Amino acid sequence: MKLFTGLILCSSMLGAHSLLSFLGEAFEGAKDMWRAYRDMKEANYKGADKYFHARGNYDAAQRGPGGAWAAKVISNARENIQGITDPLFKGMTRDQVRKDSKADQFANEWGRSGKDPNHFRPPGLPDKY
Repeated sequence: MKLFTGLILCSSMLGAHSLLSFLGEAFEGAKDMWRAYRDMKEANYKGADKYFHARGNYDAAQRGPGGAWAAKVISNARENIQGITDPLFKGMTRDQVRKDSKADQFANEWGRSGKDPNHFRPPGLPDKY
């Protein structure tokens, strides 16, 4: 009985450790996504949004499964929100929004899969980014 109790205690501690690790990765991944968004807004560079999408997802996914999860959740939420707001505030048609969202999601998945975000880097974007 003591062995069984010990095994249960150890497995629950290991489970708690991996949960805490996942949550830590997710938190750090969310910060990576925020940093990429902030840099995109600061750069205000035409044609650079796909680069920042890929970079944020890449950086977050490098944290581990929690970071990749956070990147996917944040990316999908952002695209869903833009699907509503862009037609209202940017005068885009639904078709334009769908096309842009598909391209954004391609860049998101590119970065999350570990591929180099510089594939989307536009010429002339300052080295700071």
